[in-house]
Amino acid sequence: MFEQLSFSIRRVHDVQRVLDFQLHARSSMFGARMAAQGMPHDLQFFDAVYGTDSGCMLAAVDVHGAVLGTIGYRAYDHRFAHLNLPKEVLVAEVVRLFVQPAYRQHGLGSALWLALQCHAQGQGCEMLYLHTHPFLPGAQAFWSKQGFVVIHRDQDPVWQSIHMQMAIPAVRR
Repeated sequence: MFEQLSFSIRRVHDVQRVLDFQLHARSSMFGARMAAQGMPHDLQFFDAVYGTDSGCMLAAVDVHGAVLGTIGYRAYDHRFAHLNLPKEVLVAEVVRLFVQPAYRQHGLGSALWLALQCHAQGQGCEMLYLHTHPFLPGAQAFWSKQGFVVIHRDQDPVWQSIHMQMAIPAVRR
């Protein structure tokens, strides 16, 4: 069935459709953990975060324009001071990899990741950072398979964030 799935990956221009997809995905994945939080800053100011050279949001869409998955990056803001990520290199934070449940485990997430990695590399990013959580099935294994390594595990009882990083080679010109 999925071998015939036709989709394209492109930079987001239909912001509302992607926002609807991401808000639904966040609610499904994080449930009660999200109840007390409002609209995330990056989604509230989507164009300012993802419509610049320091950010990018990609979406996989089917032939009818339905969003099947998303992934993005934004300039890392060093909000996790305990991580000691280098400030002398360009670090981007990988965010919002969401794939519709029916399309998981069929290469869509990997395709989104490869497209994003190429874009980040082309923009001069030298290191990618992300965090995930142990309650998201397969997330840490997926990112490890892509080349990310764990640099820290938070011990808080709600999120238990797993912080990961990956150096990317510079584009030769």
